[in-house]
Formats: sequence, structure tokens, C-alpha cells
Amino acid sequence: MNCLVNSLKRGSLAVVLSLFYSGTLVAANPQYLGIKRPVVIAQTGSLNPLENTQADPLLPHPSVKRPLSPLEKRRIRKATVELDTQAKTRLEAGNEDEAFALWYRELRLQRVLGRLEEIAALTKVGALAWEKNRSADLKVITQRLVKIEQQATAEAELSPKLLSSLGQAYQQLRELDRAINIYQQLLTDARQRDDANNELATLETLGKLYLAKFDYLQAATIYEELLSSLPTEQQETVNNRESKTETYLRQLIEIYNQALQPDKALPLKQQLAEKYLENQQIEQLAPLKLAIADDYRAIKQLQKASQNYQEAYTLALSLQQFALARDALQKLAELHHVSHQPEQALQTYQKLLVVNQNSYDYYGLMNTYDRMGQIYWEQANYPLALTAYEKGLTVAQSLNYRVDYFTTQVDKVKEQMTQSSANSG
Repeated sequence: MNCLVNSLKRGSLAVVLSLFYSGTLVAANPQYLGIKRPVVIAQTGSLNPLENTQADPLLPHPSVKRPLSPLEKRRIRKATVELDTQAKTRLEAGNEDEAFALWYRELRLQRVLGRLEEIAALTKVGALAWEKNRSADLKVITQRLVKIEQQATAEAELSPKLLSSLGQAYQQLRELDRAINIYQQLLTDARQRDDANNELATLETLGKLYLAKFDYLQAATIYEELLSSLPTEQQETVNNRESKTETYLRQLIEIYNQALQPDKALPLKQQLAEKYLENQQIEQLAPLKLAIADDYRAIKQLQKASQNYQEAYTLALSLQQFALARDALQKLAELHHVSHQPEQALQTYQKLLVVNQNSYDYYGLMNTYDRMGQIYWEQANYPLALTAYEKGLTVAQSLNYRVDYFTTQVDKVKEQMTQSSANSG
């Protein structure tokens, strides 16, 4: 280090600057030249560290314009591995800025090894920058990826392999629009080459990207296309085809659920239900029947909603899926209630009482007595309302929950019964 200081005093500034920008001087002595820590230029915004024009000691003299020899490439690759190891060590020690300073030197070295290796390194460091919420570094790395894409396009070197690497990089950096643009190009290429496997894989990636953007319209278009593009059974095993069909159906259903479009989700759920029946996946059928009933209710087809709630309850009960059975009965009873069918609602609540008792769901039992009490009250059937609320109060006391509410309801019904008796007398 004394030698370096003496060199500076004698005017050998070029030597010191070379060591500084390569990371050697900073790593050896962060306080050198009056700085308190290694300069992370991307985070401070003063200079793009990937556009640093200072020569790196590991690279040949800039005046030598020739391809790197295998020996030189091997030496540089070894150096990048060492820099990556050092950076990880600094990061684990909590020295985040120092770690990224080392990674930036690695990225500058990777550039001479070719675009694919540089993109892989940019992807790695970009993912870490995202994880550490380093927005300035993300911007710098994204700019470099865009520049690589532009240069390769201008030079007509944007091969499928390079496009794939760029697409993965943009995904890691959450540059969704740029990633979508890349995968659209890959999709066009796969179709031009009549490559069905790559076409399906690219469509799947595009579907996920559109979902990540909450662009449900585009995502739905992609998954509809995936369903129609599945290979025939001669091209693919039946099991694999069935698995993909189910995956795409479920994804489309989720898309239309999120988009609040039950009219579009409903036929897909029915198609999926048929597949579950064909494949004897009965345990999957009850929750799907419940969802189908919800969609029918949403589009005001109440009779079909009621039928599917009953089917969901029957299936769930036979499989001892008590939570699903409770949900189905609860929704069916509510449907009867809002449809001005109090007797059917009460009959359904009676079934719900049995399910709650058999599954030891005391909170559900208490709430069911409450709902029955409300219906009896609306019917002015005060003796049965009182019975329901008193049973609810007993459960509430055992749970030490909502005791005051049920006590109030019991008192209210008794008072009404007294008034009714006085009026009739």
C-alpha cells in the first residue's frame, strides 16, 4: 500500500485509477482517497458502474483488437467466480454495498465473454438487487439488458437462445412488459418452425406473465389457446394430456373468478366437473359443485344453484368433508331465505344442526340456532323463536361467547310473547 501511495505522489495516477476502478484498491483500503466505504456508483446515481471505461488489469491492453485466447477466457472466468464468491461473503457479512461493487466488476468482465454469459450474470445480480430492494441497481442492470437486446437486433443476432436468456432476465427483474415482448417473439419463432412443444411452453410463460400483470383479458386468451392447442393423444400420453387440460381449466377458472365473470367461469367448471367424474376424482367434486352453485346464484339461476348446493352437500357428507357440507347447507339455507322460502330454509338449518353436532362445531351450532330464531321471529312464531334462542344461549354460555346477545334475544322474545298474550286477552 505504501508503494501505491508513493506512486500517487510521483504522479502515477493512471496506475491508481486502474486499481481503483477494478476494485482492488477499494477492497484493500476503503478509506483511500478520502472515501469511507467502497463507492457504489449505481446507488448514488453519480455514474453508471457498467459504463466504466477504465481498463481492468485482468483484460488485455485496450489497443489490442483481437478475440480473447482460450487461456485469457479461462483466466477471466476464474476471476469472475472468485469475485462472485467474495461478493457473497461480503453480502453475508452485511456489507451490501461492497458486495455489489464486486459484482459490478464481475459484470464488466463478463461482457468480454459473450452475450449469453453476460446476460446470465446480469440475471443473477439483478435477482439479488430485486431481493434487496436496490432500485438504482435494478435500473442500471435493466438498461444494460435493453442495450444488449438493441445491439443484437441491429446486428441481426437475436437468436432464439439469446431471446430466451433475455426473457428469463426480464422476468427476474420483474420487467413484465419487456419479458412479454420477448416471449411474443419466441412464440412467433416457434410457430414459424412448427415447434409445438416450444409453442406450448412459451404460451404457458406468457399466460403467467399476463397474470402477474393482472391482465386477465390477455391471460384468458392465452389459456383458451392453450386448451385448444393441446397435442392429440397420439402425440402425448393420455395422463399428461389430462393433467395439462386440468391445469389450464383451473387457471382459466381462477382468471374468470378474479375478473368477476361467473358466466364465463361456469361452463369451464362444468367441464372440469365432467373430467373429475370420468377420472373418479370424487373428492375434488364437492368443492367444485359448491363453486358451480355460487356461479348459478350470481347469474340469478336460483333453481340450478339450489340443485348444485344440494349435490355438493350430499357428496361432501358421503366423503365426511364436514366443512364443505356445512358451507353447502349454509348457502342453501340462505338462498331459501332470500327467496322467501322460510320453511325450506328451516328444514335446511335442521340438517345443518346435525352436521354441526356430528363435527363438534359448536360455534356453527350456536350460529345456526341464531338464524333459526331470526326466521321464527319473522314468522311471529315466538314459542319456536324462544326455543331456538334459548338453545343458542346454552351453547353460547358453554363457549363464553355472545352470551349478552342471546340473553337479549331471549328477553326480547319473552317480552313480545307477554305483549301478544295481553293483547289477545
